[in-house]
Formats: sequence, C-alpha cells, structure tokens
Amino acid sequence: MAELLLEISGIHKRFGGLHALNDVALSINKGEIYGLIGPNGAGKTTLFNVLTGLYQPDEGSFRFNGIDLFRKKPNVVVESGIARTFQNIRLFHNMTALENVMVGRHSRSKASVLGAILRDPKTRREEDAIKVRATELLAYVGISKHAGETAKNLSYGDQRRLEIARALATDPTLLALDEPAAGMNPKETEDLKRLMEKIRNDGVTILLIEHDVKLMMGLCDRIAVLDYGKKIAEGIPEEVKNNPRVIEAYLGASPD
Repeated sequence: MAELLLEISGIHKRFGGLHALNDVALSINKGEIYGLIGPNGAGKTTLFNVLTGLYQPDEGSFRFNGIDLFRKKPNVVVESGIARTFQNIRLFHNMTALENVMVGRHSRSKASVLGAILRDPKTRREEDAIKVRATELLAYVGISKHAGETAKNLSYGDQRRLEIARALATDPTLLALDEPAAGMNPKETEDLKRLMEKIRNDGVTILLIEHDVKLMMGLCDRIAVLDYGKKIAEGIPEEVKNNPRVIEAYLGASPD
C-alpha cells in the first residue's frame, strides 16, 4: 500500500476580497511525482507558498510525515523535510554555483555563532563536509563544470538546475518545484524530465507545478487541477486529461 507523506484539507487563503484558495484538499504519497496544474491565477503558487510557510493559511489542516505544519514558519518547514524552487529564479547571482549550493546545505549545519567566528576545528570540518556535499550535488544535476562560475553567468537552464541542487542540499523528503521547465527548449525540458525521474528514483518525492501539460502527462503519477482556487479534478494523467471540467477550465467552454 502507498504510504501517505503529505495531507492537507480545508485549506483557505484570502487576500482581502480575493479567495485565492477555497477548501483545497490533497494527499501525496511517498515516492510519487504529484503534479499541480491549472490556468493562470488558479492558485497553484499560492498553495506552494502555504505549503512552504511563506503564506499563513486562514483555515485548514496540514500534516507532513506525521508532523503538524499548519501555520509553521519556513525554517520549520525546511527542517521537517520540504524544500522548494521558485517560479522566478531566486539565486544569489553574484555568488558562485558552488557557494549557492553551500548556502542551502548550511540549513543542516550544527555550527554555533561562536564556532563560526573562531573557526574552531569542528566548524572547519563541518564546512569542509558542506563543500564536499555541494560539489556532489552540482555533479548530480549535471553542472559540476560551472562550480566556480557566478550564478548570473550561467545559462537559464543551468540556473534552473542550480536551484534544484540548492534545494536538494537541504536533504528534503519532498521537493516542490514551481515551473522548473519554464523558458526551456525541448532538449532542456527532456533533460529536466530525466533529472526529476532520477530524483524520485533516489527516494525524494516531488510536487510539481508546470504549464507544460505534455510534460506533466508523461511524468506525473497523479495530477490535481486547480481553477479559481478550487480543486476541480484529481487522478492519474489519463483521467485528468479527459475530465470535462478540466477541458472547460482550459478551453473556456464545455467540450462538445
């Protein structure tokens, strides 16, 4: 039987008069790639922001790996095992690729402020280990040759991979990717698909937002569809693709 990893129910998020999320519920099992699709403004990124602690939901429940994360702050969410990337790339552009990944890894460091200032042997050993792990992750996502380059000088596709490497540096159980294929050409998209499959096969569950419906249908185990902040469908890709409510949401009219 599938083992439940994340479960939310009755999630509401309002911004003034806008009901961005309206009674949203979903569950994600360990080891699957779970897709989230919907038209622009459907509430997908808002849901990501709720799940990662950037937004505080108004109502609902949120449990992850048996832990109650309802209204918890981002650092608590990361420590619990959820990492994410962003729709708009958010790298430290004047730092090297290696340094960017090391920043992500520091979320798991144990060094004290005093140890960091004095550079005691324990802190230096931990810093060396962080650098080794960051180097491994750059190789894992296929951009190790760019380790010493500043992030702003990397190609768009490599910046996306760097964001994934930085997220993986936090040792997540669930990796939430917000439109990672946006702006990629067909080859880059296919390479990204293989990377996501590798990440899943190595034991990390993936929650994915993506506008490339063809990619989603060929990659995800299950898909949920949001429209105007409500979940209108959920199931395996074939079921979702043929759902009349999904067709109406995308085409703007009921199918013949």
